[in-house]
Amino acid sequence: MPESKSRKKKAVTKPAAATPSAAPAKQQGNPRWLVPTMLGLMLLGLAWIVTYYLTAPGMGLPIPPLGGWNLAVGFVLIIAGFGLTTRWK
Repeated sequence: MPESKSRKKKAVTKPAAATPSAAPAKQQGNPRWLVPTMLGLMLLGLAWIVTYYLTAPGMGLPIPPLGGWNLAVGFVLIIAGFGLTTRWK
């Protein structure tokens, strides 16, 4: 029975090491504004909803013409804060 030809393996070359003049690696942390903005939006939304529930109708807080939509404003602020948590590393 005939023998098959042996295959030659290609030599593996390692990439050249990074030179000192190369740009430094990008920082892998959070931006400085992320956590304060995230917490601020969540707390503002909570304060908006609490203010809506606890104030008398004649006081004009938070925004009287919105009526029940004040709840939606508060929840949108809270959801925006939680949306920023997806960027947290």
